[in-house]
Amino acid sequence: PHAGPVESRTEAAMSELVPEPRQKPVVPMKPMGINASLLGYIGIDTIIEQMRKKTMKTGFDFNIMVVGQSGLGKSTLVNTLFKSQVSRKSSGWNREEKIPKTVEIKAIGHVIEEGGVKMKLTVIDTPGFGDQINNENCWEPIEKYINEQYEKFLKEEVNIARKKRIPDTRVHCCLYFISPTGHSLRPLDLEFMKHLSKVVNIIPVIAKADTMTLEEKTEFKQRVRKELEVNGIEFYPQKEFDEDLEDKTENDKIRQESMPFAVVGSDKEYQVNGKRVLGRKTPWGIIEVENLNHCEFALLRDFVIRTHLQDLKEVTHNIHYETYRAKRLNDNGGLPPMTVETEENHESNL
Repeated sequence: PHAGPVESRTEAAMSELVPEPRQKPVVPMKPMGINASLLGYIGIDTIIEQMRKKTMKTGFDFNIMVVGQSGLGKSTLVNTLFKSQVSRKSSGWNREEKIPKTVEIKAIGHVIEEGGVKMKLTVIDTPGFGDQINNENCWEPIEKYINEQYEKFLKEEVNIARKKRIPDTRVHCCLYFISPTGHSLRPLDLEFMKHLSKVVNIIPVIAKADTMTLEEKTEFKQRVRKELEVNGIEFYPQKEFDEDLEDKTENDKIRQESMPFAVVGSDKEYQVNGKRVLGRKTPWGIIEVENLNHCEFALLRDFVIRTHLQDLKEVTHNIHYETYRAKRLNDNGGLPPMTVETEENHESNL
């Protein structure tokens, strides 16, 4: 009994859908340029939202290395950057224990989630760096570690049956801690940055900046910049990787004014004017870590996390890793360093 109305409804719907044959569309004689206002909204901009959703599902890797003498507050600063105990005190050693004879490298992994976005953060600590009387070639284990991560990635990449998503352990950023002496950089600082600025993104920071007056701090920053320039040391963001004028303007400001960031780290909270702030208590008041009048920690955090994190990852992949890869494949006569077969043979021989 209901067949009649359903049929009539479908007929009505079809007549709406099927255009009348008399109304032929006008075909232009020559192709016209696409005019968005003429055609209406296409939806290309939704790609950003699609990419965001994908990233939120998979999360992303970020690996940060801290290098510098012990006692400069490396662990504290990293904890302050990520507002959590990501760099455990246990990664160091007790006063009673002997200082390691060589640089020990300790990587601690964490998953930090914020606003539904997951970051797989790895903090690579380098206890023992620069603590010996003779620090000759003490950057070698660090350089070796950085290159080993590139090698690991390369082996995964050249496998015939490679993973859809290669685990990324490459060091995206190296915070190099400079002692707040107010004098020149030590030869060790220059040697380290000279050797490693070619293989990793180095961001120089002046540690424990609250030990200097404002004038001393400004003067020391200028001196450090001058010494790095004279020695031909390129720190991140490197001039030659600025992609456009906007990048260049933004990065020039960082290179000429902010670098090296003079920072104070603290994972202790204090009450200041009714607000909870991260700070360091001194006999003459509280140094607020996130207050730009007190120190440049907020600038460093915004730079590493809020404006340049993706770029740090891209420069690592497109420049440093690419340089390593090209050299590695070249040395190997253009052949990949390891194929699936040799890996399987190696395993069967074990």
